[in-house]
Amino acid sequence: MVGAGAAGLYAALVAAGAGARVALVSRSPLAQTASYWAQGGIAAALADDDSAVRHLEDTLAAGRGIARASAARVLCDESPGRVRDLQELGVRFDADRDGNLALGLEGGHSRRRVVHAGGAATGRRITRDLSALAATDERIDVLEPLAANSLATRDGRCVGLTARPRRGDPVPVLARAVILATGGMAALWERSTNPRGAIGAGLALAQGAGADLADLEFMQFHPTALRHDGPRDGFLVTEAVRGEGATLVNAAGERFVDELAPRDEVALAVEAELERSGERSVGLDMRDIDMGRFPNIAAALEEVGIDPKRELVPVAPAAHYTMGGVATDLVGGSSLPGLYAVGESACTGLHGANRLASNSLAECFVFGRRAGLAACGNPQPPADSAPSDELHMSVPSEQTRAALWRHAGLQRDAAGLAKLLDDPFPLARLIAASCLAREESRGAHQRTDHPGTDPALDGMHTLVGGDAEPRFEPWE
Repeated sequence: MVGAGAAGLYAALVAAGAGARVALVSRSPLAQTASYWAQGGIAAALADDDSAVRHLEDTLAAGRGIARASAARVLCDESPGRVRDLQELGVRFDADRDGNLALGLEGGHSRRRVVHAGGAATGRRITRDLSALAATDERIDVLEPLAANSLATRDGRCVGLTARPRRGDPVPVLARAVILATGGMAALWERSTNPRGAIGAGLALAQGAGADLADLEFMQFHPTALRHDGPRDGFLVTEAVRGEGATLVNAAGERFVDELAPRDEVALAVEAELERSGERSVGLDMRDIDMGRFPNIAAALEEVGIDPKRELVPVAPAAHYTMGGVATDLVGGSSLPGLYAVGESACTGLHGANRLASNSLAECFVFGRRAGLAACGNPQPPADSAPSDELHMSVPSEQTRAALWRHAGLQRDAAGLAKLLDDPFPLARLIAASCLAREESRGAHQRTDHPGTDPALDGMHTLVGGDAEPRFEPWE
């Protein structure tokens, strides 16, 4: 297991519960991963007036015609059960005064179906609780802080990995299967809600070993990231505050968008307003919101001298969530046998061109469980298997991050994307190639030189392999 966020921790616990011995490789100490900062909740059809069918309809609508229906159906059917599993593991979700789960409303959802823990501290609560369970599970060996540098292959199968500590010799780990749960790559963009380490390390590992990546053109930009000169710039102000009534206003104090429309619509509306006005931000009006429900947001805003009860919060879009990733099937299996991926590092296709809010944490647990169980069924690696040569895991320069923001931001065109094809960072080149291949505008991928949606690309996913030449493939 590579990665100790929500998906990695849960998959490790599931595999251990099935009797497997698990090596959990984590670059950072447990409970300090990107999932720790996740403010959104878990989307699950738990209310009496809701159903998995309604959740599925909302997910497919948000996906803009390319959400993989089979993957979306799995998520919507199984998410309620995973919420109950987490409760049995000791995770305490927010409840109303009668003791029932408090369900929030977020953009694109037709019903209240988002479960939170500690308001906007859901990721923190869950990773903390799961980390404690993993650290004390006798079948899980936690290897930290180690970074996976390469995947070991034998006869066309993944049979382990090589991990390297900050100092010292590399550590070979042989295994019947490897599950990548390393998060996404949103920090490749200059303005991002993600921690700096979210640079697609798992995607690079998989691609280096010969596995296919998919849908790299679809980076979701969150519309309400704090705009502030200083270290808190890009801090995520969760969509849940808009679900509770917060509004977006322009410099004249006028609302200009339906705040609970899907994220691609809201982000593009904010971007258009910024271009029209020449301002650096729009205002998020949270003055009527009970900030006691969002203590971490209140604390972050207080740190930078903003009082949301008295003034507007300046926000603007930022790169937030990687909808593409390692191409997988419905149990997390990649095109390389023995290699699995879950969470934001994976692409099952369920998000399509625009992720529905809070489906991402649900994905961690639904597909984390499936991958954890499937990985246990692989054969033991040959005893004489040797680790592969280590990859040189490069770090993107500030120039790369600025170039991706400039040429592969909310709006792109062929001329700008072509400049990225010569970028020194490999993933930047793959992103550009995928964006160039999709000559249309759909969801989070907006081409100013191809403003319409091409019906011929409905249901088609962009695959890129070792030769870096994108191809389209329909996924059932």
